[in-house]
Amino acid sequence: MTIDLLLGLQWGDEGKGKIVDVLTSKYDIIARFQGGPNAGHTLEFDGIKHVLRTIPSGIFHKNSINIIGNGVVIDPVVFKSELEGLASFQMDLKSKLLISRKAHLILPTHRLLDAASEASKGKAKIGSTLKGIGPTYMDKTGRNGLRVGDIERDDFKERYRSLADKHEAMIAFYDAKIEYNLKELEHEFFEAIETLKSLPFIDSEEYLAQAQKQGKSILCEGAQGSLLDVDFGTYPFVTSSNTTAAGACTGLGIAPNKIKEVFGIFKAYTTRVGSGPFPTEDFGTDGDVMAQVGNEFGSVTGRKRRCGWLDLVALKYAIQINGVTQLMMMKGDVLTGFKTLKVCVAYDYQGETIHHLPYSIDDTLVTPIYKEFEGWHVDLTGLTTFEALPKSLKEYIAFIEEFVEVPIKILSVGPNRTQTILR
Repeated sequence: MTIDLLLGLQWGDEGKGKIVDVLTSKYDIIARFQGGPNAGHTLEFDGIKHVLRTIPSGIFHKNSINIIGNGVVIDPVVFKSELEGLASFQMDLKSKLLISRKAHLILPTHRLLDAASEASKGKAKIGSTLKGIGPTYMDKTGRNGLRVGDIERDDFKERYRSLADKHEAMIAFYDAKIEYNLKELEHEFFEAIETLKSLPFIDSEEYLAQAQKQGKSILCEGAQGSLLDVDFGTYPFVTSSNTTAAGACTGLGIAPNKIKEVFGIFKAYTTRVGSGPFPTEDFGTDGDVMAQVGNEFGSVTGRKRRCGWLDLVALKYAIQINGVTQLMMMKGDVLTGFKTLKVCVAYDYQGETIHHLPYSIDDTLVTPIYKEFEGWHVDLTGLTTFEALPKSLKEYIAFIEEFVEVPIKILSVGPNRTQTILR
């Protein structure tokens, strides 16, 4: 029996989906523990690209059971669309995909609340994906939410109506007026609820407890990145859940002392979507090249990602709060062709040099201090061994490992699952 965690260590989009897909054959169960359809895990194999939003990334492996945990928020409409996208693969989803009764439901009015709230903030907006994630988690902590298990109750529609009416009253209070047809949205929602009911609902904490007793191996999969954690991220420009290792315990009902390996994923550079501080953001040609070569556009939102140099201060912080034991470096191939690479090794924080992530990394307070490295010009996408990597890339990797004090065990040199070097 083993329970391992897989986490993103930056502001999301690190490539978690690909690594889960690569690792899945070693695990009996893949369990998603937080987030909602604002996540987009991209898998690429056999020349086809697949984007998963709510469904765990192990769904394409024949022998794995996939669990959507209690910490996840589910939009039935998006989920129905996601299932339809899997139809051509002729999977037995009723045996492969299980849903926790304690996972919360995203209602149409949650999405409307999200849009009204963001629009009312004007320039102070936080960059929400407008998927209703925040309002759903607010109802969860406010003890008003509807959960998957409520679908099985005879009075589910009455419970829905009561909460939706409350939401509409809240929408009316916002300065920003939004137009919508709730009856149309509700028709779509309740159709999707019927689809959701076709899959098994489980008491996931009990299911996972029994799986541990049976010696099953479990990989817990997070969404977004550690720097978007509601407690430890760059608040208020964060998501509404715990994206760090602690979230796996609360989002699945797994005891901390059962966790073995914590796999941390990061890009060889840094990206961010939406608003919020980003000390190493590059506003020049280098940032544009990273975006174009790395295809840095959100898999769910389509929004262009902001790009910049690797921030080792922030990375080390994320490693510490998660207890990371092994690292995976993604998209090293994107940096091919740069004459010089920069890495942030400290901050100038109001005139003082610091080596930790402070309370705020707003650009009015923080200036990155860089160390430069020689770049490489070798095409990495066809390489299959660490020994074949160019010397300057090996030096780049060695410096990162020494700085963060954790080994890099996997290197991704392309989007396909085969373009992965194991050390």
